Amino acid sequence: MNLDQYLPVLLFIMVGVAVGVLPQAMGWMFSTMFGYQKPDTAKNSPYECGFEAFEDARMKFDVRYYLVAILFILFDLEIAFLFPWAVALKEIGPGGFWAMMVFLAILVVGFVYEWKKGALDWE
Repeated sequence: MNLDQYLPVLLFIMVGVAVGVLPQAMGWMFSTMFGYQKPDTAKNSPYECGFEAFEDARMKFDVRYYLVAILFILFDLEIAFLFPWAVALKEIGPGGFWAMMVFLAILVVGFVYEWKKGALDWE
């Protein structure tokens, strides 16, 4: 078995680890050497969304927050299918074009349904 075949994989792993670890190590080093560290209550306080915490950390969130997040992910991922379709449009021909039009029509119907149901309204 020839171990020379694994050299590119080993180099790839080493470069990946270096890209992940080196910036963090350099940031820690520079912050300890040159950083102005004077902790106070404002710096050490937990924050979320730009306002002070007012209840227990285990409080329940409104379900609309999750609905908007799920809808964003759903429509964002569906729109991501447009990029490979646009690149390969000449190769897939009219059948691929009309298949994407059906897909987009279903997407628009779903979006209008969610809009009419009030899932996008934040009261």
